Amino acid sequence: MCAGCHGIADYRTAYPEVYPVPRIGGQQAAYIVKTLQDYKTGARKHPTMRGIAATLTEQDMADLASYYAGNARK
Repeated sequence: MCAGCHGIADYRTAYPEVYPVPRIGGQQAAYIVKTLQDYKTGARKHPTMRGIAATLTEQDMADLASYYAGNARK
């Protein structure tokens, strides 16, 4: 699911407003986990990301973070 937006070079989303979607490959795992936790709790506001994060367990977040931290091209 992540690569559908975060894996496209220069991708921009139009919902809820137009902005560039950051690439997450190569980010630090702790940053990815914290960001997902913040979306899940509502500390970060984005309807799509909040909906996705709401379905993730802490283990899911750790697994995703580990995968993307080790894959700079994703």
